[in-house]
Amino acid sequence: MSEAPCRIAVVGLGKVARDQHLPAIAMAEQFTLAATVDPASEGVEGALHFATLAQLAASGVAFDAVSLCSPPQFRHALAREAVAAGKHVLLEKPPGATMAEAESLRSAAQSAGLTSFAAWHSRYSAGVAPARAWLAGKAVRSVAITWREDVRVWHPGQDWIWREGGFGVFDPGINALSIATAILPNPLEVTGGALQFPANCAAPVSGQVNLTDTTGMPVTLDLDFLQQGPQTWDIRVETYEGELLLSLGGSMLTTTDGTMRAADRDYPALYAHFAQCLADGTSEADLAPLDLVSQALARCTVDQVAPFHE
Repeated sequence: MSEAPCRIAVVGLGKVARDQHLPAIAMAEQFTLAATVDPASEGVEGALHFATLAQLAASGVAFDAVSLCSPPQFRHALAREAVAAGKHVLLEKPPGATMAEAESLRSAAQSAGLTSFAAWHSRYSAGVAPARAWLAGKAVRSVAITWREDVRVWHPGQDWIWREGGFGVFDPGINALSIATAILPNPLEVTGGALQFPANCAAPVSGQVNLTDTTGMPVTLDLDFLQQGPQTWDIRVETYEGELLLSLGGSMLTTTDGTMRAADRDYPALYAHFAQCLADGTSEADLAPLDLVSQALARCTVDQVAPFHE
């Protein structure tokens, strides 16, 4: 990439794009917003807007990369379209609705010499890198992950999340897995558990998932999409040298050395890393968190619970 800012188009103008991606791009000197794309939106003030990616490509507007913020069910087709047009791709999590989709896209981008960037934004929370450093060289005894939030607060009116490929409670739960796979020393595997599916939905509303690493160390994952009141995003790691607690989604770290808290700048940090990948001509397409969700959906028992209504 040249020293000129990367001209990026944001595809999909839902809540995460407006709350996180657009402000992060506006703050980043390495990027400039070329256009927005969404058939169900009129766009944002000050930016060119198109209904489809094909219309943007045909318009003659110059752009170098796309940030794909559409629901996961549409992400693969849009990403393949962008790669076919010679554009670099940032994928909001998850990087595909299935492992096959994500692997196919990773291969296509690599063959085209383009950067593919899986945007695991929670890995850029303030406490994650220090947690990884604190755990380095320590033997882990057990891990307990509790990820409970209110879908009506964080995803109001987003019906796609309950459809096949929408992930349900794993939409936030995959954030926890993205942190766990970044800070723990060994790969994880799902061994079983239970998922609860509302009678009118194709995705789970809660779950209790059991995992282990390659040494047999146990990990539990407790997910709930209906928690009211205070929200819980905790990862508790027991080692033989003390306990580590990552809370508030990774922004607060507590260890035997004390507590640190920093204002989260996960999306600005994510875009800075994407810019570095573009400058280096490299990709970052780790699929480990998506693989664990796929394992959970395949290996956990399924219980039907009361229908979900907004």
